[in-house]
Amino acid sequence: MAAHDSNTSNGSNSTLSFIVGALVVAVIVLGFALYNGMDFGRDDGINISIEGAGPAAEQTGEALEDAANAVNDAAKDATGQ
Repeated sequence: MAAHDSNTSNGSNSTLSFIVGALVVAVIVLGFALYNGMDFGRDDGINISIEGAGPAAEQTGEALEDAANAVNDAAKDATGQ
């Protein structure tokens, strides 16, 4: 009769238990949310606008482009290409 090695299946059981536990928690949370009347597809009409972001966004883009060019130049200098 072969001896049963419990160490080989122990990791699989704990992983499966973790997955099942996570699914149970997810079902409970969703059930609670739906039971309390949360409507996940409802549009509340929230609009967010940031005034004056245009120039800042352009400057950020230019700074990122300059940084990318500097990295590219440094890589070329380091490799001698």
